[in-house]
Amino acid sequence: MKKTILFLTVFLLGATAMAQFGAPRLVSPEVNGNNITIRFKAPKAIKVEVTGDFLPSKETKTDFGTFMMPAPVEMTEGKEGVWELTAENVAPDFYTYSITVDGIRMLDPNNLQIVRDGQNVSNLIIIPGEKSNLYLEAADKKGILSKVWYPSPAFGANRRMYVYTPYGYGESAKKYPVLYLQHGGGGDEDAWTTLGRACQILDNLIAQGKAVPMIVVMPNASPNQLAAPDVLAPLAGPSPMQQNRTSEEFHSGGPYVKGLIEDIIPYVESHYKVIKNKDSRALAGLSMGGIYTLYATARHPELFGYIGVLSMGFTADRDPIKELTPVKNGGYKLYWVGCGETDMAYDNCKRLIKGLDDLGMKYAYFGKVGGHNWDTWRVCLKELAPQLFR
Repeated sequence: MKKTILFLTVFLLGATAMAQFGAPRLVSPEVNGNNITIRFKAPKAIKVEVTGDFLPSKETKTDFGTFMMPAPVEMTEGKEGVWELTAENVAPDFYTYSITVDGIRMLDPNNLQIVRDGQNVSNLIIIPGEKSNLYLEAADKKGILSKVWYPSPAFGANRRMYVYTPYGYGESAKKYPVLYLQHGGGGDEDAWTTLGRACQILDNLIAQGKAVPMIVVMPNASPNQLAAPDVLAPLAGPSPMQQNRTSEEFHSGGPYVKGLIEDIIPYVESHYKVIKNKDSRALAGLSMGGIYTLYATARHPELFGYIGVLSMGFTADRDPIKELTPVKNGGYKLYWVGCGETDMAYDNCKRLIKGLDDLGMKYAYFGKVGGHNWDTWRVCLKELAPQLFR
């Protein structure tokens, strides 16, 4: 009798939950070894597609160059209007995808892992493996990510940056070196932590003893934003992507580099336990952030002992010798350049490398990466971080 009552109770609770919340969620994405299955329920849809960087790509021309972009792949409709697609033999890595239903792009409602690249929002999948294990959450000894508002006289307003502090920070009087890590055009302070997996990469490298414990400051490097656009609307005026790219204002980021030097660094050094000298500061950036790195280190060679330029170099209008000479004369610990031959910025990178060679400056070059994308920049961070502050 008691067993019958217990069964009925469980059954009724289950039925109530089903009625209140609907049928159980579809499993999507389902990762089975190196296979990925995406499912989406749309019984009235005519055509459902998946666009993801684990699927075939096609060459696509844009205003900023020619890229290999993921091509949409049609899903197959099954029972009860559930559409499905399986990609086989997918290499371990970090991937994003979205779904298009009868021409309307949307997210996978069954996958709560989401990343944003500017105004483009996508779902996230990570297939564990040798390349991607650093992108996974560390088992323990995790650092802390803080979203910090700081006063910026350069902008005449408060702005937001992300600050990563390593595991154990604050438990003693220990002071730490700082990496100032800049995003690219169209990005914001959120980019390196979501698409770049900076916190996970640093947590894992530090836990494995491969990187020195460090603070990582990720500013909003856009001169027309006080914070990411999901927090505050952009300021009036053109975005970096709309500016004249040969202008001095573009290369300086308008008020951005001024704010980096006069606002961000003093704020960090007065609010965090940091080592306040050149050899304990690193400045790195990707694409547009690489331009700002070149500009800032040339004008303030006294500040940064470690320099990282990712997917960038000198545009044809710049004079590499003029820009690099102050850095050479000021001295540095490491000049690190990361850019692959298929990157649209590779010609710029070659101009940077030639300038370094012509001046006899020591540097480290890493070219075992692909195009102008986050796959490249995650790998670059994995390679760069262990070389900092040694």
